[in-house]
Amino acid sequence: MVARAARAADLADLDGAVSDCFACPRLVAWREEVARVKRAAFRDQDYWGRPVPGLGPADARIAILGLAPAAHGGNRTGRIFTGDRSGDVLFAALHRAGLANQPTSVSADDGLTLRDTRIFAAVRCAPPDNKPTPAERDTCAPWLHREVELIRPTLRVVVALGAFAWAAWWPVLRQVYGQRPPTPRPVFGHGAHWSGESVPALLGCYHVSQQNTFTGRLTPAMLDDVFTRAKDLAGVD
Repeated sequence: MVARAARAADLADLDGAVSDCFACPRLVAWREEVARVKRAAFRDQDYWGRPVPGLGPADARIAILGLAPAAHGGNRTGRIFTGDRSGDVLFAALHRAGLANQPTSVSADDGLTLRDTRIFAAVRCAPPDNKPTPAERDTCAPWLHREVELIRPTLRVVVALGAFAWAAWWPVLRQVYGQRPPTPRPVFGHGAHWSGESVPALLGCYHVSQQNTFTGRLTPAMLDDVFTRAKDLAGVD
């Protein structure tokens, strides 16, 4: 898989290779079982049931790094954060920030486009209980590293959604930018900000999960503040 990721010439090539990955047996079994059994509300739909590639332009200045696709969201629709409650919150915020052309994302062909922003996940398959293992994270890392490498010329800011994504960023510094991660690692928190020399700034944001948004731990105003900061750091009008 490392070789396949390295051979990807552009994002389209990478997305195709990601979608055809079978490297993690537990994740393969789970994503396919979910696609076969389905949720009752979606029983008439054909599930994607494969790894979910990134979304957004090749010249993105802002990257949003998530945990993994949702079992009945991206694993169903084939597009990251599309078709679930987390995506409803995220894309509404991106639309308010002028980074998405519409506030909703319900299917892969609904016309959504992103401006100056690329979204991808640390793990590309939906994991059981939304909890990939460290081994699965590490196995999937070459896809993340190559994706960042391909958008490196324009990338200025990374927004990490949650502590898992925050932790997944540090190996990118070594693999893509040739820089040693800071020691000790900066602690994740909402609004956390780390900057290094000649690398993208890193912003922490609570994940847009229902656990956070339904309880008020993460509010629309808090998301707006993060994306305002990201646009400012990236030089996006």
